[in-house]
Amino acid sequence: MDEALLRTLTPTVIGILVRRGADFAAAEDAVQDALVEAVRVWPEDPPRNPKAWLVTVAWRKFLDAARADASRRRRELRVEDEPAPGPGATADDTLQLYFLCAHPSLAPASAVALTLRAVGGLTTRQIAQAYLVPEATMAQRISRAKRTVSGVRFSRPGDLATVLRVLYLVFNEGYSGDVDLAAEAIRLTRRLAAGIQHEEVAGLLALMLLHHARRPARTRSGGRLVPLAEQDRGLWDTRLIAEGVEVLQAALARGRLGEYQAQAAVAALHADARTAAETDWSQIVEWYDELVRLTDSPVALLNRAVALGEAEGPRSGLAALADLDPALPRYTAAAAYLHERDGDPVAAAQLYAEAARSALSVPEREHLARQAARLNAGLRG
Repeated sequence: MDEALLRTLTPTVIGILVRRGADFAAAEDAVQDALVEAVRVWPEDPPRNPKAWLVTVAWRKFLDAARADASRRRRELRVEDEPAPGPGATADDTLQLYFLCAHPSLAPASAVALTLRAVGGLTTRQIAQAYLVPEATMAQRISRAKRTVSGVRFSRPGDLATVLRVLYLVFNEGYSGDVDLAAEAIRLTRRLAAGIQHEEVAGLLALMLLHHARRPARTRSGGRLVPLAEQDRGLWDTRLIAEGVEVLQAALARGRLGEYQAQAAVAALHADARTAAETDWSQIVEWYDELVRLTDSPVALLNRAVALGEAEGPRSGLAALADLDPALPRYTAAAAYLHERDGDPVAAAQLYAEAARSALSVPEREHLARQAARLNAGLRG
């Protein structure tokens, strides 16, 4: 049984059923029933055309459900003449599902879950494990999301920016359970890039590839976080870096800069440096200037302050930081780092300890606590 093939075919088949007249929730349910049937039948009797088989079985599952529901009698009359089985059009159907699952009426968490289910082909159990929530909780979330978008038709273009945000949310969840969400986000973004020629889709793909390339060096045994400057760059995946740079260069050549391209450019400059000392911080500051111009993002301003501290000295970074809201995530950690660079270990140790208490993850909290302990040990010595 080729699970990867089933996951790839899932959005295509859902899209075909929706285009034939099924609402989204009914189509998704029918396809899930067809997948269960495929798991039962295919090992002994594999079809010659898996997609056509899934379309035929899923459509019949949908018709069976429609006939069993008295409220759908009118629809049954419209769809009684079953279309000939076969793959039908696919690329546009899959692309539409990206937009449907990232519908503006959905909360980000629901949009992510629905995307992983309908476009990614993951099971509810896999998604629940990845997000460390009970399967029943995730099932309710997905069910509510399906009901929300069931009345939405494929009659107008979706919001590409929302789709990209959802995919980036998936990527940033990283790894948990038996599903590597970072790798899954890259797979889904590749599929989106294959269906739509857009510089920001390419920019997001490049950003994911460049970040993912550094993953083997980000942690030590026991999950200990390794800062970028201390990472063993020999562990970075040069194949992914080369691909990311190539995708980014092609996107930038179109002359329509967007936020994901700017972020990818920063990641490419880090990847290009053979050592941390060789990082071109001046160029990184310039790219953050572009990112701030595009988004006016406080997070971009925070990252720019740190980059400025590297390019022009820690006091320049601290001056830029002083203009920002101290409530920003990682503001205190950035201040601690810049104070340490400026030769003030007392203030840095206090700030590291404070940052640890408000850290966004366990590895980050432990890393910041170790930084505070290191400086305090030096002060006592």
